[in-house]
Amino acid sequence: MADLQFPVGISNFSEIRTKGYYYIDKTHLIAEILDGGIPKVNLITRPRRFGKSLGMSTLANFLDIRKDSKQMFEGLAISKNTKLCKKWMNQCPVVFFSFKDTDGLTFESAYGMLCMKLAFAFQDYQFLLDDDAISDDDKGIFKRILGRTASMDETKSCFLLLTRMLEIHFKKSAVVILDEYDVPIAKASSNGYYSQMLDVMRAIMSTTLKDNTSLDFAVVTGCLKIAKESIFTGTNNFVSDTILSPRLSESFGFTQADVDQMLNDAGLESQSAEIKAWYDGYHFGDVDIYCPWDVISYLRDFQYGVTQKPKSYWKNTSDNAIIRSFIDYAGDNITTKLETLMAGGSIVQHIEENLTYDYLHSSEENLWSVLYLTGYLTKVRDNDLTDSLPDGCSALMIPNAEIREIFETTVSKWFDDSAKAWNRSPLFDAVWSGNNEALTKEMTKLLRMTISYHDYREDFYHAFLAGIFTGAGYVVESNKEHGEGRSDVIVKDIRNGRVAIFEAKYAKTLDALPDACDTAIQQINDRMYAADFRDDYDDILCYGIAFFKKRCMVRKK
Repeated sequence: MADLQFPVGISNFSEIRTKGYYYIDKTHLIAEILDGGIPKVNLITRPRRFGKSLGMSTLANFLDIRKDSKQMFEGLAISKNTKLCKKWMNQCPVVFFSFKDTDGLTFESAYGMLCMKLAFAFQDYQFLLDDDAISDDDKGIFKRILGRTASMDETKSCFLLLTRMLEIHFKKSAVVILDEYDVPIAKASSNGYYSQMLDVMRAIMSTTLKDNTSLDFAVVTGCLKIAKESIFTGTNNFVSDTILSPRLSESFGFTQADVDQMLNDAGLESQSAEIKAWYDGYHFGDVDIYCPWDVISYLRDFQYGVTQKPKSYWKNTSDNAIIRSFIDYAGDNITTKLETLMAGGSIVQHIEENLTYDYLHSSEENLWSVLYLTGYLTKVRDNDLTDSLPDGCSALMIPNAEIREIFETTVSKWFDDSAKAWNRSPLFDAVWSGNNEALTKEMTKLLRMTISYHDYREDFYHAFLAGIFTGAGYVVESNKEHGEGRSDVIVKDIRNGRVAIFEAKYAKTLDALPDACDTAIQQINDRMYAADFRDDYDDILCYGIAFFKKRCMVRKK
């Protein structure tokens, strides 16, 4: 395979181009934003990890009057648009700021992080302090922001100040690019200081975007489109582009043509089917999209021998807490829909694009909307729909194998955590006393509290059985070899010298439960699962357990 430098975790366009990193040309985004009438404020929302920051860095490098970007864009699609390049390339004062890491467990720590990031950003504009045309008062506020001694009101007006100083210096109004604008609000919502951070962010947005005569236009990106009345109050000429919109659908994420080109350049065409199954499946507007972060992460790892098969690159990120909070909220209706999704089906929901973070969990509709807008669900293609949908509704599905694995892992962890909180004493008493009827009753009760998937395959029930006993002081073994085969679940009560052996079977109908139980008992006998425990345990209890959906039957040998 070819030795390519894949820019994993790099969202700086200049760095990618000057250091020779592999780049899929997305510069048509520049023309899509600049051609025709430009709205005063462009809001672009996409799930995280789909290239918003790189897109904004690309736009900033193209416009910035302080740069000479011709060589950086040479050979790319935008360079062929000579009329647009002549009009816009390096012709604008630019303010480019990312709220990405504005985070903290308290408002004070998050606000301190914001002030630190602003101070670093203002360092790039210190040349303005040498301009005699700029007032001493403005320079004083600038210096206080730089030194992190500015008042909160001065911080709230930071970009209004900076655009005014840039206009005086360059005699041109400025372009403002604000990336990941909703991160501070999302973090604040999670950590209990939502109203305080919303007040700061609303003021920053208002002073920057509303009635700012030094502003040419602004581009703002985020994960969610926060309701206009919540943060963009009074902002006129406001245009938003979401994953439901067709306008910029190919500008964020990789198309099939992009992935085909990458695989061809890397000599990895053989990986096409697996990459498609794991990282494709998103539908933005009318276009099928791959998650770019996953694709380049996998190709980088494959190239260096770290992995030879796809894996989840989203799994260990904090963003996945949103699925857990969703499941914790779950009522019977949500549980049923989650089971449908995880079994490969789809659900029909109304999508609410205008959200506020303090009301995300206020309704089931909002919850499904968040999972869709953050990339954990996607729309079913219109061509794949078998029935017409109600007005304003979309059919939603899990996009690919990676996200399905995240759901399954999250549900498994939820069950393990929840099982520890349930009163399992009656079930344990039934196990060690050999009470079939009580064990059947208690097992069914817990089974109905779970979220199942994989179309009720036997591995779901194995995990369910093991999860019940985990964390209760027992030694739990699953699919270990005993006697002449592998029993499904072994539960050892070492202190009391007793062991329970479970063999699970899935019945195809409710009426088949008794026969499936008998088959399980017969397997325990035929394969002598109990033989290994006779020397060490006083009591050996063997159970055949049969499952049909959320019903079960238990019989003791």
